[in-house]
Amino acid sequence: MTYQIQPDSGSYLIKEEPYYLCTGNEIKIFESACDARLPVMLKGPTGCGKTRFVEYMAYRLKRPMITVACHEDLFASDLIGRYLLIKDETIWSDGPLTRAVRTGAICYLDEIVEARKDTTVAIHPLTDNRRTLAIDKKGEIIHAHKDFMMVISYNPGYQSVLKDLKQSTRQRFISLEFDYPEAEKEAEIVSREGGIEMETALRLVSLAQKIRNIREHGLTEGASTRLLIYAAQLVRRNIPIHEACRSAVCLPLTDDSRLQETLNDLIEDIF
Repeated sequence: MTYQIQPDSGSYLIKEEPYYLCTGNEIKIFESACDARLPVMLKGPTGCGKTRFVEYMAYRLKRPMITVACHEDLFASDLIGRYLLIKDETIWSDGPLTRAVRTGAICYLDEIVEARKDTTVAIHPLTDNRRTLAIDKKGEIIHAHKDFMMVISYNPGYQSVLKDLKQSTRQRFISLEFDYPEAEKEAEIVSREGGIEMETALRLVSLAQKIRNIREHGLTEGASTRLLIYAAQLVRRNIPIHEACRSAVCLPLTDDSRLQETLNDLIEDIF
């Protein structure tokens, strides 16, 4: 006999409000897209707040949120679901995408360009007027719940010929562009999330800005807001700020000894 594991949307609700500092009109645009049942694509560098923004909007809109961290071994069946054999019984288990479609959740595919191309194609019918998901293994076509919303994100800085979104996918989404906030706002975020004084947060942001300005000298990514928060959390726990910056900001960015020396010089200049 075949059974199906039923989805439970309640477990995907975000219970506490995530801290998010608005930097533009992104909240209004996202709410409008949600109301119009439009899929949304978030573009921006690593650690600039894309995931936190989606979490905040899920809380604000009181919608369950199901997150999938995409990777090169992500198959369509990982998103849609598969049959499992449990105690001599065949049980269909919905994948995260199918659970979101059935329950009206926000399905957030993080770093979508990391997923296999054939996997990406599986979401196409959900991102146009059809709003359907085909489960070929069951011969079933699901019409998405009225509250279902598709959100994807990617980092344009990692784009290449092999890792880029096809136009056939890109043009199914409205897009919101994210970047690191202006200095005062970024410092406010670092101070709030890292639990440190504003003056120290401003210095950390100054360090990050200098690092971002030397990206063309070999760094593939600048210092993210996330790394600054990590450094702040170390400082709050009495780690000397030079060591905190080195461990939380410099070492994660590069293994190149020459660049490490340059980054250490920046730390000395600022602190």
